[in-house]
Amino acid sequence: MYTMVCTRPDIAHAVSTMTRFMSNPERPHWEAVKWILRYLRGSTNIKLCFGSSEPVLVAYTDADMAGDVDNRKSISGYLITYAGGAVSWQSKLQKYVALSTWKLNL
Repeated sequence: MYTMVCTRPDIAHAVSTMTRFMSNPERPHWEAVKWILRYLRGSTNIKLCFGSSEPVLVAYTDADMAGDVDNRKSISGYLITYAGGAVSWQSKLQKYVALSTWKLNL
């Protein structure tokens, strides 16, 4: 969790999914945790960098429709960057089951 929160937003979704099974992990959950650790070991050159671009604040957001196969709830998330570096991010399971979607065409 510390690695995800402080330095590696790229593993936020995988870690948040695994934390749902912390009270009673089974073999597939341990295999997924090992996959996350192998990914971290193989991507040690990835890091947060600041000041590599213009000082611009940019926000990204995304959501899916009933992406959690266990309870059909949607997952939403966002990423906010400043000067090319991530400053805030979140991926979370929504509280309610979505019954429809809405699309905005810009």
